[in-house]
Amino acid sequence: MSKKLKAILLILAFTLVVPLSVPATAQDTETQWCAGKQIRFFVGGAEGDAFASIVLRGAQAAQADLGPDVDYIFSGWDPDRMVQQLREAIAAQPDGIAMMGHPGDGAILPLAEEASAAGIAMMYQNVDVPEVRANFGGGYVGANLIPQGRALAEEAIRQFDLQSGDTAIVFGPWDQPGRFIREDATADTLEEAGFNVVRVNALPEWAADPNLALPSLTAAYLSNPETKLIVYPGGQMLGAVPVYMDALGVAAGDVFNIGFDTSPAIMEGFDSGFVQLTSDQQPFLQGYAPILSLCGTLVYGFGPLNLDTGAGFVNTSNYQNVAELARAGLR
Repeated sequence: MSKKLKAILLILAFTLVVPLSVPATAQDTETQWCAGKQIRFFVGGAEGDAFASIVLRGAQAAQADLGPDVDYIFSGWDPDRMVQQLREAIAAQPDGIAMMGHPGDGAILPLAEEASAAGIAMMYQNVDVPEVRANFGGGYVGANLIPQGRALAEEAIRQFDLQSGDTAIVFGPWDQPGRFIREDATADTLEEAGFNVVRVNALPEWAADPNLALPSLTAAYLSNPETKLIVYPGGQMLGAVPVYMDALGVAAGDVFNIGFDTSPAIMEGFDSGFVQLTSDQQPFLQGYAPILSLCGTLVYGFGPLNLDTGAGFVNTSNYQNVAELARAGLR
């Protein structure tokens, strides 16, 4: 484990509350103190997905460091599939489950109740489910989505000197209640600033193949050729921006392309001048910290971690600071 990661984990450890009834043991100093615990971990996307692969690396690092047995579940960012997989995970009776929150409070709530009754510890990552956690416990590791969405819009307006009356295309999963709160916050902030916002629905399968989004993007742009800003809902689409702009015949810098996450493809987008701004949510931590938290709960009775992984903005002036880690699939 790197010194930097050890320092992060030390900080996280001090945020945990140790119940007085839990005695210190020799196990405290063992390197794999979570050995023997069974965990099911939801990666979110498909195998090889740009974002999900970083989450997976973080989770695998935690497994290697702490020693639990982990089953990894890939869902292709499909909320319905996640619900069915969660039902199956609970039936398998693991010690803990780290669940993506994309299906939302309503869909997860009855299953969280079932998991609680079965004594299964729960954690949630990437998308928060506050009602579920308020009723049945569990922590959240991921960006604080509404502030993150608003901040991205505010930063774009500030950096690019955009004006009231400008047109922005905002992609978001508008057909998934509870899932689009980040993109909705971005769109609302732009509208409050006087922008003409065109909302385009983003489909889960676009994460596995971003080229599938091209027809929808083309239709939206050709209907609004005055567009100054395009906002993408994830790193998969943002990484495909050079392909999109080339297909539209748009030169680098003629349209500002912004969104969320970092990846090797997004770094190439910065290099080529097609990508100008992204909000980093550190998916490696969204893999590592839920397993760390579950192990702490299962072995020592620690309370669950709640960690905002939002790390601020990456733009044309600072992207080289994270480019090496992004290209290594760690950032």
